Amino acid sequence: MSKTYFVVGTGKSGIAATELLLRMGETPILYDGNADADLDKVRAEHPEFKDVEMQKGEIKEELLQRIDVVVLSPGVPTDIPMVEDFKARNLPIWGEVELAYQMGKGQVVGITGTNGKTTTTALTGEIMKEHFKHVFVVGNIGIPYTTIADQTEEDSVSVAEISSFMLETIEEFHPHVSAILNITPDHLNRHHTMENYIKAKENITCNQTEDDVVVLNYEDEVLRKFGEVAVPKVIYFSSRQRLEDGLYYEDGAIYWSKNGEAEEVIKTSELNILGLHNFENVMAAVAMGASMGVTMEEIREALRTFQSVEHRIEYVCEKRGIRFYNDSKGTNPDAAIKGIQAMDRRTCLIGGGYDKQNTYDEWIESFDGKVKKLVLIGQTREDIAACCEKHDFHDYCFAETLEEAIDLCYEAAESGEAILLSPACASWGMFPNYEERGRIFKEYVRNLKEA
Repeated sequence: MSKTYFVVGTGKSGIAATELLLRMGETPILYDGNADADLDKVRAEHPEFKDVEMQKGEIKEELLQRIDVVVLSPGVPTDIPMVEDFKARNLPIWGEVELAYQMGKGQVVGITGTNGKTTTTALTGEIMKEHFKHVFVVGNIGIPYTTIADQTEEDSVSVAEISSFMLETIEEFHPHVSAILNITPDHLNRHHTMENYIKAKENITCNQTEDDVVVLNYEDEVLRKFGEVAVPKVIYFSSRQRLEDGLYYEDGAIYWSKNGEAEEVIKTSELNILGLHNFENVMAAVAMGASMGVTMEEIREALRTFQSVEHRIEYVCEKRGIRFYNDSKGTNPDAAIKGIQAMDRRTCLIGGGYDKQNTYDEWIESFDGKVKKLVLIGQTREDIAACCEKHDFHDYCFAETLEEAIDLCYEAAESGEAILLSPACASWGMFPNYEERGRIFKEYVRNLKEA
């Protein structure tokens, strides 16, 4: 007998969840908390929803009595009154990941962390494809897990990028191999404290057993301590020191040491992705691939052919001898620091955006003479400007739009320099997502006149 699933949110995740439920013969009710939401438009855009019940605004008691399971979109906070009411009624509250896991089959690899998730997920997917026939790369990488859950088979491997928002709503989700790449302050407007944020990230292992594996960054103090109490087998990686057991980077190569005996995995000169942060991503992906049974030769083949993901320190083009880079996925200060570190020339930088209550001191300090000019946009620009003054960096100005920011950088930059979009902030408020911000940046840049 089918259950009634109350799907909260009419965005990408909610739509994908509703579509999956229909394909699985379940009964979805699609809900939007905005009383002015245009549900007729949603129905028109999705003809398959012609018989789907839709609700908006206030939730009536009669409706609550019919709900068996609540499915929350990742953007819906779990501590708002509506969700607290669901909890008080003992309703199961699932997110996209839990719903897909419940409906899917096969083995799962789960990847989380503040930064590097998308690159590591994409690379791990390519490694798995060298060995397994049916591989799906899903989650926060831009393809909702729910879109493929009903296509999975017992021999499938789903490689999922999982955000802290998604990890708040898991119940039975059980990856055979997981990874937590790093933990630095982010999304504190949602999680309120670092303790809550850390707990959400570590939640990826909550259903793992001693037969499973978690890959952790040894140089992250929080994760090193977590490794001491984690239930699954721990594989560490380090970009700064040689490990007796685990993966490490040293002198232009990545090694895997077991009981003190080190094997060279690959020389970093053979990779198409640059920067110490990407070497960390590679080490995590290698550990996950090997833990799933992929051979080292298969892993090396995937590493040699892998290209950088879109919106992450992505080279766009060159105009007047000026190189343009799109790092729109640098949505927090720590990620944006990696973007600056990857630049090998003086750089005009575009920053600012939605306020996630982060601090910008370390980001400004990382400029270290490399940033020639900073053009600020969005909600956070005044706060970032104040932080610049505190750190004696005065070469900044404001722009009203991304296009104006690009023009100001183009005027200031000279041949041999770079222009980098690496905002250190989320895109919301000006753009629906970081992908759209990056797409607009690339389109505008490519149309700039050479003169």
